[in-house]
Amino acid sequence: MKKMDLKGVVGLVFGNENSSSNEDSYVERLLDCISNGQLADDRRNAMAELQSVVAESHAAQLAFGEMGFPVLLGVLKERDDVEMVRGALETLVSALTPIAHAKLRANEVQPALMNTDLLSRDGQSISLLLSLLGEDDFYIRYYTLQLLTALLTNSPIRLQEVILTIPRGITRLMDMLMDREVIRNEALLLLTYLTREAEEIQKILVFEGAFEKIFSIIKEEGGSEGGVVVQDCLELLNNLLRNNASNQVLLRETIGFDSIISILKLRGTTYSFTQQKTINLLSGLETVRLLVSGGLETDPGSNNNRLTNKTVLVQRNVLEHLLMLGVESQWAPVAVRCAAFECIGDLISGHHKNLEALASKSLGDEPETEPALNSILRIILRTSSMQEFIAADYVFKNFCEKNSDGQKMLASTLIPQPMSITNARFEEDINMSFGSMLLHGLAMSEHDGDLETSCRAASVLSYVMKDNIQCKEKVLQIELESSMPSLGSPEPLLHRMVKYLALASSKKGKDGKSTTPRNSYFQPIILKLLVTWLSDCPNAVQSFLDSRPHLTYLIELVSNTDTTVCARGLAAAVLGECAIYNKSNEPGKDAFAIVDAISQKVGLTSYFLKLDEMQKSFLFSSAKPAQQRKPLTRSNANSMAEMEDIEENETNDINRNDDHPMLSSMFDSQFVDFIKKLEGEIRDNIVKIYSHPKSNVSVVPAELEQKKDEKDGDYIKRLKAFVEKQCSEIQDLLNRNSTLAEELASTGGGGESRCSGGGGSERVQIETLRRDLEEVSQRLEMVKSEKSNIESEALTYKNMAEKMETDLKSLSDAYNSLEQANYQLEMKSGGVGVDVEKIKEEAREEAQKESEGELSDLLVCLGQEQSKVEKLSARLMELGQDVDALLEGIGDDAGALNDDDDDDDDEED
Repeated sequence: MKKMDLKGVVGLVFGNENSSSNEDSYVERLLDCISNGQLADDRRNAMAELQSVVAESHAAQLAFGEMGFPVLLGVLKERDDVEMVRGALETLVSALTPIAHAKLRANEVQPALMNTDLLSRDGQSISLLLSLLGEDDFYIRYYTLQLLTALLTNSPIRLQEVILTIPRGITRLMDMLMDREVIRNEALLLLTYLTREAEEIQKILVFEGAFEKIFSIIKEEGGSEGGVVVQDCLELLNNLLRNNASNQVLLRETIGFDSIISILKLRGTTYSFTQQKTINLLSGLETVRLLVSGGLETDPGSNNNRLTNKTVLVQRNVLEHLLMLGVESQWAPVAVRCAAFECIGDLISGHHKNLEALASKSLGDEPETEPALNSILRIILRTSSMQEFIAADYVFKNFCEKNSDGQKMLASTLIPQPMSITNARFEEDINMSFGSMLLHGLAMSEHDGDLETSCRAASVLSYVMKDNIQCKEKVLQIELESSMPSLGSPEPLLHRMVKYLALASSKKGKDGKSTTPRNSYFQPIILKLLVTWLSDCPNAVQSFLDSRPHLTYLIELVSNTDTTVCARGLAAAVLGECAIYNKSNEPGKDAFAIVDAISQKVGLTSYFLKLDEMQKSFLFSSAKPAQQRKPLTRSNANSMAEMEDIEENETNDINRNDDHPMLSSMFDSQFVDFIKKLEGEIRDNIVKIYSHPKSNVSVVPAELEQKKDEKDGDYIKRLKAFVEKQCSEIQDLLNRNSTLAEELASTGGGGESRCSGGGGSERVQIETLRRDLEEVSQRLEMVKSEKSNIESEALTYKNMAEKMETDLKSLSDAYNSLEQANYQLEMKSGGVGVDVEKIKEEAREEAQKESEGELSDLLVCLGQEQSKVEKLSARLMELGQDVDALLEGIGDDAGALNDDDDDDDDEED
């Protein structure tokens, strides 16, 4: 039955069953011989031939997938012939392995993948294969592991799920790590595939003793000096630790981190680095970074686990080994040095004790020792590798982050040196302090015109000053001597950096593009320094504006379309800081003057647009809090170990996309969030500045002076009229300015309140419509409320009218009764004479007087109510109500009452 099911599936996929009929019939004959052959040699020969055909032909693989699995799985179940079991396993491996030399059309199905899918669907087949690992025959275990690896390679998720459901399935695989070397290596490779993104399997392996077995194999193979087996062990170890806090805790509290740190220890005196040793070291450094990450951010104990791992690693002296790999061992490949720097940066990030440990480290042999931070700074300033600069820069970035004491310690060493020392080469500056070396780097381009060293130093200086007003004030006092003192006096460091910014802008070719591929980050990195420096530092803003050309150049940079989007946006941010952090009252340098210059020379709409374009750029939109490195595997290990500097053609592409690696590092999530917050403050403050007048008036109008022979009374009246006119004009101007600034801020976009994908004018129109709608809604609610009140009053008056109609009817009935009684009295008295008539006349007059009095009162009431009804009817008509419809019931009721009266009269008659 299973054979028919498999055949049906393959037939549906491949269409015509008669295609490649020769291969089909040949495979079918071989399978028949395997199943029904009388002689053992015939069955073995048929199995060998089948394996050979399946390994060479796509058509044979398809035919085997259609009809072969049930036959070979039957052989594996019987196990009465060891050679047949070996052959069956080897044939299954061939059926699941793509043929390298064969070419398939783009839309053609891969037979190996289809066969993998067919076999992995059956959980009983996987259980059968795992049971074969207990066989004594070496080749049966070996081919079984190869078959499981092929299944995992092509269908990992399904096989992971199936193995979890098989009792002791993972335990059998772990037992293979204690087998012979070849079997152990195959099992190791199989487990690396099995543990990728499979948390449950990772936990089971750890409880099965995976850590102990992994480190035992690494030690046996020679540590980092070992071969590819050490690489597989470390890949398996990293799979078990990646984003798995519980496994990290178990490793820390059982085996400890010494075994990991020993892998990073360099042995021997030659410090030779083969490609395999490089890969092994990169894998060990990846292990350290995984431990430092602590696990998924969503895990409740992730932060505590991260801090504990950092503490224990530094206590076990991992910093010494990392500094050896990154700084002292210049024989190490670039990839290893970069990975070591990244590990150091992660270790000290947010950990006070580790920051102090790094600050106290010294490198070198006595007497020529220097602080580790100085050595790392020298690498930043002189390395020819962009990747190494970025990695070493990452150390200072994390060292200064929320570490005010460390920033002050570094800033305290910023003491300008004489020109003789400033001109010294970096190789001769072993005795320089950190600050002197940094200032040396900042002044380098003054001598040789090379901005790269100065820009790298500027990056480090921005970290030293970030969010630290004391360091900003300290650096603000620094003045640098000119390369030719006779030509000028010392200039402030801030002014020197603006000069470098202008120099970076001038390094363009005729086509407007960078003449060298490496300088595309010069402008942004200097602008980032200025943005950091001027933030919340009025004295720095004042120093920047002391030189009038600075403001002019910055405005030109914002308007320059040849620069990158990020350069224009950062220049706009510096301009904004000159306005919002400006405490000056000096004419031409105050906040109003800055905003006025932006409005006149750039235009507020264009200015805000520059900030908005930067926010939408790729660098800003792609910034993430922490990007994990790609896991190191067999497939990508060689390429990562052979990391070289940026190629020329790659850098040209980078320039076009505004995506230099240094820019990607510079525009991290923290800086992007800072710029977004700063942009919102700039918008709000420009609106306020533009909406308020300047605090002082420098020119006195001629109208304020008293004319010759003008009387005091006339002068006072004229002054009063002038002041009133000025107040009115000023108020109108303020209103217009406020409206204009708000509209321009909205037009420029940005901030949390802007509408996605819409223009400024559209947002203004939408806001106007929204306000109009709110007003109309309020008016409608008022009308509805008034209508309800009027209807309530109308109903009250209607009820009163009905009551009066009822009273009138009662009065009429009483009068009729009196008339009837009078008539009956007359009938009884007959001819009594004059006395009866007299009595009758008096009674009639008395009743008539009483009736007329009541009727008069009633008519007065009716007149008053009629007036009210007329007024209410007019109001209801204004509100669009049908008055006739409302009064229709009253008329009907009155008519009904009249009808009743008529009926009564008829009955009496």
